[in-house]
Amino acid sequence: MKPKVMLVDDTEGIRDLVNTILEKEGYECLTLASAAELTASFAQSPPDVILLDLVLPDGDGLELLPQIKKQWPDTEVIVLTGFASLDKAVEATKRGAYHFQSKPFETKTLLLSIQRALEHKRLNTETISLRKALATMTGGEAPVFQSPSMKKVVRDIERIAPSDVSILITGESGTGKEVIADLLHNVSPRNKGPLIKINCAALPRELIESELFGSVKGAFTGASMDREGLFRLAEGGTLLLDEISEMPVDTQSKLLRVLQEKEVRPVGGRTSYKSDCRIIAATNRPTADAIKAGKLREDLFYRISAISIFLPPLRERREDILPLAAAFLKRYGSQAGREITAFTPAASEALRAFDWPGNVRQLQNEIQRAVLMCEAGAVDTRDLSITSLPSQKGQDPDLTLMEAMERNTIIQMLTETGGNKLETAKRLGIGRQTLYNKIKIYGIEP
Repeated sequence: MKPKVMLVDDTEGIRDLVNTILEKEGYECLTLASAAELTASFAQSPPDVILLDLVLPDGDGLELLPQIKKQWPDTEVIVLTGFASLDKAVEATKRGAYHFQSKPFETKTLLLSIQRALEHKRLNTETISLRKALATMTGGEAPVFQSPSMKKVVRDIERIAPSDVSILITGESGTGKEVIADLLHNVSPRNKGPLIKINCAALPRELIESELFGSVKGAFTGASMDREGLFRLAEGGTLLLDEISEMPVDTQSKLLRVLQEKEVRPVGGRTSYKSDCRIIAATNRPTADAIKAGKLREDLFYRISAISIFLPPLRERREDILPLAAAFLKRYGSQAGREITAFTPAASEALRAFDWPGNVRQLQNEIQRAVLMCEAGAVDTRDLSITSLPSQKGQDPDLTLMEAMERNTIIQMLTETGGNKLETAKRLGIGRQTLYNKIKIYGIEP
């Protein structure tokens, strides 16, 4: 869509000249000759930039400025003035004008002022969008995040989203790492580019490099055609490397080289191509443990963790449980066409008191299930599965409370999915191999 520029000037020669210049440069241009025509246009869609003469036959540009900013708050105004009224131009900038342009003006100077005004408008719009997105999490009548720890996370996002720095998101499975990655991308300057995600634990070892970097025809058995890698698909956007500590260590070394050189060479290829995407990595392993166990290269860790965001488990931020539950109730009630608007006091207490070993993802699944089971206008304890978890009889008595709860959560999810391990791993937000390992460790019968 062409940027829309409005010129308000009573001199016909200037209107014709500016209209010709702007249309030649690819702008949509609307010319007006008076204050009356300007106020009449307030019913139309707003322009991106207004070129406003301060001296009009039926009005003063200074008096028009407050009306313009009230009707079109996102529109940038450049005032046009002769040298004799320079003081007025300065006063106009104090009243909300972006800039002033002296008359007569050079074409190059005018175009540069318009370009800068458009860039200023874009940055303001992105800032407003960022604050609106964050406000849905921390402000308003029903903020999703009320705990001090998550409010700090949101403040950190506000500061770092506009940059291109690499970010590492850590936290237990289900704490919302992917949601935070989505937010970081959506409120960043790269939001017009793609957000590409890869779960490093979900791909076989022999395919992950081809998936990341691409491959050329004949590079390995089965490579019947050239393949674009995710780095290329994420060009101009963001690449999320989820469960990065599950990536093979030799692939981590190649990834490190890509991040250092900002160049990617496809598997079997002889030439490299430049890479321009922001990297967000995530892991549910404590990074110190992953490095010590040889699961995560220390040099790669330092490269991807210029800034780290830790998402605390839900049991450590109980202030967020009921606001999150209410948000999920509204979403899934609407999707199911059900008039379920609240939780009974008993259900609210049960939700708040539960430790949620599966964190936000488990809470989300629990509320989705409760919406389907509920027969009244409010969710009660009888609609919640957490009030009737599987018995722990026969468990290893040496299991900690958290391990026992994790075991029960896996059993519950396996029951709900009919024993489908792939679907269970997906709902729990863990890799399939991780699930197999836990089933074996906890002695869970298929």
